[in-house]
Amino acid sequence: MHNDANFLTDNPELYEQQFPDPEHLAARFVLDLLGRHGAGNKLLDVGCGSGRDAGFWSRNGYRVTGIDTSPRMIEYARAQCPDGTFLVDDMREFRLDDVFDAITCLDSAFLYCHTNSELDGFLERCRAQVRPGGLLIAEMRNGAFFLGSRELLDGVRERSVSWNGVDYRSRTRLWIDHAEQLLRRERIWDWPGCGDELTQRSAWRLLFPQELHRILRQAGFEVLAMFDHPGPRTDPAWHPGSPLNTSLTGDRLHLIARRPT
Repeated sequence: MHNDANFLTDNPELYEQQFPDPEHLAARFVLDLLGRHGAGNKLLDVGCGSGRDAGFWSRNGYRVTGIDTSPRMIEYARAQCPDGTFLVDDMREFRLDDVFDAITCLDSAFLYCHTNSELDGFLERCRAQVRPGGLLIAEMRNGAFFLGSRELLDGVRERSVSWNGVDYRSRTRLWIDHAEQLLRRERIWDWPGCGDELTQRSAWRLLFPQELHRILRQAGFEVLAMFDHPGPRTDPAWHPGSPLNTSLTGDRLHLIARRPT
């Protein structure tokens, strides 16, 4: 096991056990949105992770490039999706010799831009790498949800997952860093024979709908849709042809933006 950077992203098979998606809801959800807005078939997946979504898109006729900061994830993605192109790169400053019909950024990867300058850098790179008329599709936590709810903040959530005959237990605690506008996470891992527990911390920027509208407009994008459900991680989950609910009261936020022609 590789424990030095991020326990899950350094162990892609364990990641997929912890967050299974056997029906490829996330990938199918994106294809639905692409179809609704007439996008082409050349995709860049920012924060591509294990390449699970990229593999599904590739098998359905899309040309896929993925970037991720984890070398282990990129290695795994290349094996899972041999027809794709996968690169170790930073979402805030990537520069590729290509232009895409759409850029995807799922599972709150957008929110790993913690500062305003990091957000500006990411969106500047997205605008440079997507063709005029191309799309930016993102799925993330909704900062506005936490204004009136402590549903995800109270207590410690314990979860167990089995992989290769070993039971791994995680205990996760979330809290808000108001000054930095971050949702912080502490996750403690243990498993039989591990010795000392493994503690890892991460954070997501909390962004609000009106804030997103403004920064996207300033970055040269037009917001086509912003909705809370349905999505691949909502209840009920997305299904083909689902109407898009724009109340934005849920904990997930889905975004479709376009670079104007």
